[in-house]
Amino acid sequence: MSDIGSGDEGISSQKYHGQGMDAGGNNFDSGQQPQEQELATKMLQIQSKRFYLDVKQNRRGRFIKVAEIGADGRRSQIFLAMSTAAEFRDHLSSFSDYYSSLGPPNPDNVPDDGKLKSEMMLKDNRRYYLDLKENSRGRFLRVSQTITRGGPRSQVALPAQGMIEFRDALTDLLDDFGVDDGGFKGELPEGRHLRVDNKNFYFDIGQNNRGIYMKVSEVKSNFRTAITVPEKCWTRFRDILADYCDKMCRAQHPQDPHQGGAGPAGPAGPAGLAGGAGGAAAGGGRAGAAQPAPDIEAGRGASRI
Repeated sequence: MSDIGSGDEGISSQKYHGQGMDAGGNNFDSGQQPQEQELATKMLQIQSKRFYLDVKQNRRGRFIKVAEIGADGRRSQIFLAMSTAAEFRDHLSSFSDYYSSLGPPNPDNVPDDGKLKSEMMLKDNRRYYLDLKENSRGRFLRVSQTITRGGPRSQVALPAQGMIEFRDALTDLLDDFGVDDGGFKGELPEGRHLRVDNKNFYFDIGQNNRGIYMKVSEVKSNFRTAITVPEKCWTRFRDILADYCDKMCRAQHPQDPHQGGAGPAGPAGPAGLAGGAGGAAAGGGRAGAAQPAPDIEAGRGASRI
C-alpha cells in the first residue's frame, strides 16, 4: 500500500545514503563543514514512514533538520531554524485541533486541490507552506520549503494521525536547546548595483543556516548568471581582486628605471603619482626622485565587498 502523501503528491526525494544535504544540494557531511556538530536526534515511526529530527550546530547557529524516509528508502528533508521550529510546533497544535474536528473522510466532499487548511511561515530568504490535505489514501500535512528568487523546493509529508507525536518530539528538542537561532544578529548590508557598458552587476547579501553569503549576479538583456561567495572567504576574494588591480596598473603604466635625478620635469605619471617620474620640486629646487607606483592594497578598504 502506498504511503499517505507520497506518489502523485510529488514529494521531492532522493535515495537515503546516510548523508545530509541542504535545500540547495550542498552536502552537510562533506569536508566543507568540519565545524558542524550534531547535538541530538530523535526518530519517529509513523505508519510506514520514519522521521528523523536532528539538532545541528555550525558556526552560524543551530537548526533542526527534518528527514522523512519512506518504506522504499527514499528520503525527503527540510531545514528549520530553531525559531522557525518553534513556530512550526505551534502550528502543529492548531492543525491537530482542526483535524480532530473533522468528520470521517468523505470522497464526495473533497476540495478540488485537496487542501483542508493552510498556513505559511517566513524566515530570512525561505518560505514554508503548511497544507493539511486529503486524497484517496487519507489525510496528511505537507510541509514545503522554498527559497525566494528561485531555487529548489523540498517537502515532507506527515500523516495526520502523527501530528501530535511529531509536535511532542519537536517540543522536547526545543525545551533542551531553546528557540534562539544563534549566529549573526546584526542588520545585513543593503544590496549594491554596478553598470558597466551593457552589463549590470548586482551584489546581494543573504543568510541561511549555512551562514552569510554574497550573491553576485551578472545581468544582460538575454543573459543572467550568478555566483555565491561565503562570507568566510570575502577577505581572500578581495585580496585576489586587489592583487590583479595592482598588477594591471603596473602593466599599463610601467615605470622607467632610468628616469629620475636632476633634469626637466617628466611627463605626468599614472593617476595618483606626485608629478610623474623625474618631476622637479616646487619652487625650483632639486629634481624630485621617481615616485613608486601606488599600492592598491593600501587603499582598497573603501571598495571592500
